Amino acid sequence: MLSISTENVEMTEDNYSLTTEFMLIGFTDHPGLKILLFVVFFAIYLITMVGNLGLVVLIFMERPLHTPMYIFLGNLALMDSCCSCAITPKMLENFFSEDRMISLYECMAQFYFFCLAETVDCFLLVAMAYDRYVAICSPLQYHTMMSIKLCIQMTIGSYIAGNLHAMIHVVLLLRLTFCRSHQINHFFCDVLPLYRLSCVDPYINELMVLIFSGSIQIFTITIVLISYLCILFTIFKMKSKEGRSKALSTCASHFLSVSVFYGSLLFMYIRPSSVKEGDKDTSGAIFYTLVIPLLNPFIYGLRNKEVINVMKRIMKNRKPHNILK
Repeated sequence: MLSISTENVEMTEDNYSLTTEFMLIGFTDHPGLKILLFVVFFAIYLITMVGNLGLVVLIFMERPLHTPMYIFLGNLALMDSCCSCAITPKMLENFFSEDRMISLYECMAQFYFFCLAETVDCFLLVAMAYDRYVAICSPLQYHTMMSIKLCIQMTIGSYIAGNLHAMIHVVLLLRLTFCRSHQINHFFCDVLPLYRLSCVDPYINELMVLIFSGSIQIFTITIVLISYLCILFTIFKMKSKEGRSKALSTCASHFLSVSVFYGSLLFMYIRPSSVKEGDKDTSGAIFYTLVIPLLNPFIYGLRNKEVINVMKRIMKNRKPHNILK
């Protein structure tokens, strides 16, 4: 009887072996599609990094761009770069990797930087919307309502909120043990696919995602919508058709970017049964991890007249005949 009990314990322990490494399934196993997707995503990654980091350097180096709007924009570009750096290199490596393995701690680090970047982006978009609201609706009071001091405080507050939000979810991940499958049906380590692999009930984790992520997204998107509605009312009251069309064009492109960003996040984390429906993870995540960081430099930077003028001046000053003088 004693030997049978010992044997059962050993079998139980073997069946309950904890997972410390995961396999990222990614997009496809088809060799031809792998090469095509690698080329596409590598091009997206290069354009994203050059566009966002170029914008950060430009704003940092040029004094005319040291204003609240461009400080927010520079930090948004920095966070988009952070998100791309956290996810894309590993994703590209896995297209040609045999095992596609990632350790538990690498997984948590990847999610931490992803969550940090996305949360900071949410609060920076609120700050940018408020900045545009003051600039368009109360232009005479702009320098008092949106000072550099307030701008820096809002930026630091965004980073603090992002760090706290990311740390909460990472700490909560430590309470889980993973003893089911080691395969993550995703191209990066996100919390929802990890919850599906947990042999501990992730109810508390799911609840915290709903409370914290839901509150942040609903609060920030509400402020952004109110700001843009006030801006639209002010624009429609403008007498100048040229000024009205210019303001509408700028706001429309900004609002499109905000809508895609928040829409994909809400679809992923706040929709009912988001933890159970793993088949929708990849398609939704592509928008806020790859598409939005790619588009933001073009929407906020290259459509901005001041940024274009600074770039033209830099290029003009670096012409060969100027260097020879």
